[in-house]
Amino acid sequence: PLSAHLHYHHEMAYVSKSTRALAFLCKEALPDRGATYFSDGIAATDYMLSTELGQKLKKLGVCYHRSLTDREAFNDRLEVGVYNHWQLSMDTEDPAEAEAYAQVRGLLTEWGPDRLLKTRYYCDAFEYDPITDRNLFYCSIADHGMWFDGWPLVMHLPHNERPLHMTFGDDSEFSHAELQEMVSHYDRFGIKVDWRKGDVAVFDNFRFAHGRPGIKLEAGEAR
Repeated sequence: PLSAHLHYHHEMAYVSKSTRALAFLCKEALPDRGATYFSDGIAATDYMLSTELGQKLKKLGVCYHRSLTDREAFNDRLEVGVYNHWQLSMDTEDPAEAEAYAQVRGLLTEWGPDRLLKTRYYCDAFEYDPITDRNLFYCSIADHGMWFDGWPLVMHLPHNERPLHMTFGDDSEFSHAELQEMVSHYDRFGIKVDWRKGDVAVFDNFRFAHGRPGIKLEAGEAR
């Protein structure tokens, strides 16, 4: 949703294989807002490793917890608390195939009520980038419940009922201060990219994190 604040993140950090690059096309632009922000991964990594939090992440790694809803469970009710149905995420209508796809990507799986597919993925907080030949900081609060603080139909839920959660690799919780610190590290090295209609941005998903603030459209506007 345009109203949601999209924290800096690397695409598909929560599975064992991420996309190498991304491309954005600007179909409609706003004259005074709607920028995308990129965070310099090398600078963010160097700074993170100089902190106590960075060393803790290096030692413990992270675990991504995801709850994928069943589309059929919402056929006759409002999609409250929904981020993604497993049918869309796994591109199948078969629960057995969905579970198999998840496991191929290194996810631990468990089924909950209403065919809720719950997954966990344990991994390092830093990912090797062959182009820079070094490990770059690769996790963010985009995979924590805080991601939904401005998300309609989800933001009212307590964090333990939201579709995403992130812990340290030993299953211990992040403190609020640690989550804020992670946000500030990405912000510290942010690069603002304003858009004009027709612009295309192509960027390295390992080298740069991306995100944007929430946007409010006035009548007749599009972004």
